[in-house]
Amino acid sequence: MNTLPWLLVVVLLITTLWIFWRYVALRRSADHYARAIRRAAEGDLPPRDLPTDIKNLELLSSAIHALVQTFDIRLSTLDAERARLEATLTQMTDGVLIADSQGRIQMTNPAAEKLFGEGETLVGKSVSIALRHHQLIETWRKCQQSGEVQSESVELPATRKFLQLIAIPDQHAGGAILLVQDLTRIRRLETVRRDFISNVSHELRTPLASLKALTETLQEGALEDPTAAHRFLGRIQTEVDALTQMATELLELSRIESGQVPLELKLISPAKLLNSATDRMKMQAERAGLILQIDCPADLPLIRADLPRLEQVLVNLIHNAVKFTPPGGEVTLTASLEPLSRWERGRGAALPAPVPQVQVSLSKGEGNCVLFSVRDTGPGIPADDLPRIFERFYRVDRSRTGGGTGLGLSIARHLVEAHSGKIWAESREGDGSTFYFTIPTRYPDPNGP
Repeated sequence: MNTLPWLLVVVLLITTLWIFWRYVALRRSADHYARAIRRAAEGDLPPRDLPTDIKNLELLSSAIHALVQTFDIRLSTLDAERARLEATLTQMTDGVLIADSQGRIQMTNPAAEKLFGEGETLVGKSVSIALRHHQLIETWRKCQQSGEVQSESVELPATRKFLQLIAIPDQHAGGAILLVQDLTRIRRLETVRRDFISNVSHELRTPLASLKALTETLQEGALEDPTAAHRFLGRIQTEVDALTQMATELLELSRIESGQVPLELKLISPAKLLNSATDRMKMQAERAGLILQIDCPADLPLIRADLPRLEQVLVNLIHNAVKFTPPGGEVTLTASLEPLSRWERGRGAALPAPVPQVQVSLSKGEGNCVLFSVRDTGPGIPADDLPRIFERFYRVDRSRTGGGTGLGLSIARHLVEAHSGKIWAESREGDGSTFYFTIPTRYPDPNGP
């Protein structure tokens, strides 16, 4: 009977220990869940190894696991949307800057970095420092103050770029989204279009006015005088021929630009091409009192090209050189072998002088090009006009009295580019002009046709 109290003591001790163990386990689990909930509230991902074997916390465990799953789904959705937004911004050609309410840039895309970055990231900088133009900065400030979309177009004098800024207020974060569109190319195309219309009107007005005057003169009585009538009819025929030539060249230029003129490519010798063009223009050069000469190595590789078309290019260039070179001057045609890599980066109109001719180290096969040039000793071309001389109808002011349609250089450019070549000009006023164009050397497959 004396063992009963001891048995009760042992049972009471075991019960106390079990209750204490359960209390510690429940406290540890509760602390674990509390930390998980706190981390979720702070935006961190809760752990997925939460205890689930405690029956008293089954409801809390289920709620936490549901929270984790919901958090995962929302986080995956946000990551997908962020990746989609970054991909969209990266591919956009317009610059995008996202600024907070303090004017600090939080996100940009590559187009904006290219426009304003100058090799440094724009993230973290203020909008004023990034834009660096008072009109653009004022547009952003108006957007911040009014909460409405603002738009402004400016031309940057330093880079000669024409930009349009659209500032969109961010109603949620209090900042702004700045969309910057580079309209330089569109503005340039509009300028070319206006100049083209102006030049066409100018070119048509003169012969049409002459035709009208000659016709009225004949109607007023000159038709009764056979000598005068014959002279006027001759002048009418001259003006009609000029209009016909202009229409023909415009049609040809339009066909070349649209790719409707197929090239009949054959292997031809650069020397043969230069000699053929020189023979056609020799009489005209002699009448102008000029020396027309050729400097072309005999061992240049063949080029695969359309002989009549490239001859037309050279004739147009020689014609311009003869027309603007005073008597006693020289017009020199040259050809040399050059590495294609020097010219394939897309040269423009005004460029530095070419690399000196390479005589021995070049292999005469694929990967090289023949560099043609037409050099004169004329008055040269002003630097402001040089970049635009290959535009349709564009002519230097003092050359308008020299006749022609102003389409020759434009046709030459398109024909050279149709041969996968490049054409450009170099000139200095008072020191003559030199026109260059490249034609890649191409050899057909020996097993081919």
